[in-house]
Amino acid sequence: MSVDGVLAGVQEMLPGLEKLYVDLHRHPELSFAEHRTAAELAGRLETAGYEVHTGLGGTGVLGVLRNGPGPAVMVRADIDALPVEEKTGLGYASRARGRDGDGKDVPVMHACGHDMHATWLAGAAELLARGRAHWRGTLQVVFQPGEEHGSGAAAMVRDGVFDLAGRPSVVLGQHVVPGPAGWVLTRPGVLMAATDALRIVLHGRGGHGSRPETTVDPAVLAASVVLRLQTIVSREIAATESAVVTVGSLHVGTTHNVIADHAVLEVNVRTFDDQVRRKVLAAIERIVQGEAAVAGSPLPPEITGLASFPVTENDGGTTAELTEAFRAHFGPDRVFEAPLVTGSEDFGEFARVAGVPSVFWLVGGLEAGPVLAAMAEGRFERDVPSNHSPLFAPVPHPTLRTGVETLVVGALRFLSVP
Repeated sequence: MSVDGVLAGVQEMLPGLEKLYVDLHRHPELSFAEHRTAAELAGRLETAGYEVHTGLGGTGVLGVLRNGPGPAVMVRADIDALPVEEKTGLGYASRARGRDGDGKDVPVMHACGHDMHATWLAGAAELLARGRAHWRGTLQVVFQPGEEHGSGAAAMVRDGVFDLAGRPSVVLGQHVVPGPAGWVLTRPGVLMAATDALRIVLHGRGGHGSRPETTVDPAVLAASVVLRLQTIVSREIAATESAVVTVGSLHVGTTHNVIADHAVLEVNVRTFDDQVRRKVLAAIERIVQGEAAVAGSPLPPEITGLASFPVTENDGGTTAELTEAFRAHFGPDRVFEAPLVTGSEDFGEFARVAGVPSVFWLVGGLEAGPVLAAMAEGRFERDVPSNHSPLFAPVPHPTLRTGVETLVVGALRFLSVP
């Protein structure tokens, strides 16, 4: 059987993969600054016999392995980290720092698990190259930068990833989540939310803190806007629909006795439906403009888009085929239906541009016992660190092996068997 033949060496590979994972975790790099990470992964693909292209989308890596006539399967992993200070206490915890988009010195951590994603794909790519006697077709391996900015996939497409690799038949990807390690979760149709990130500048009239009557206080205006934005979901979106509106950043003023002349808010919106998305964005603009007018702002507010991720939607038939393959390999007690996820991904851009089906699935990455106990006792949201938390730390085993096997099983499902 082709799957067993390709996976024959996976157990012996695990110590080396754990070493790679630990190394990537210790040396995280921010979006579009993943130079060390990209070089390491490109070197591994070259050693495995891939045709390698670097610098796509800035720091993206493409490996192509042509193995006779047959379908082309693209498999993608993201590689960037986040400006988060790690608090896991691990012996290999990150102490790295970097410069964010504004040039500010920030701590850097793989708080979303992209180090695990990269290690999974590196391992699967090596196994599939070793086991090329068991399949036919073309394997396209993509290590994508800048996922956290929502623009890395589009950047690789603009730089000609399909010109170099050809058009794939299907695009596959996966994400580690705070579920029990060893679990695999799939879902046809919409899996992950769309995201819109906005920067809002509210203009006031500054002055002395002792004479507020001479000012238009942007702190008070910002507070009104923040509170009013929270009514969008509760009062403008139907109970049968879903949306999230979060003010994640608010900056106003420099000291206690000065009323500033402006405030800056950054807002994050999550939706699963385009009509709901348009309604929420329109409501944000209406509220911001209205509150500014009521406050007597001397200038109209400025609303600027920072990032936009589309809904991640899996092709139904392709997902069913893949789920069947996972159940056959792992057994039904490890493969479950994924819930709707309010997190977002730019993974779907590859399939959208290519005009082909795609499937994105989830792999549990935390110690099973504590997670299952927290679920049973209603403590999951409180006690289990999620992606982007400074405490998020996937366990290497069995997470590494599970993620490598899912990618191999998935790729072989759509490649040809000789």
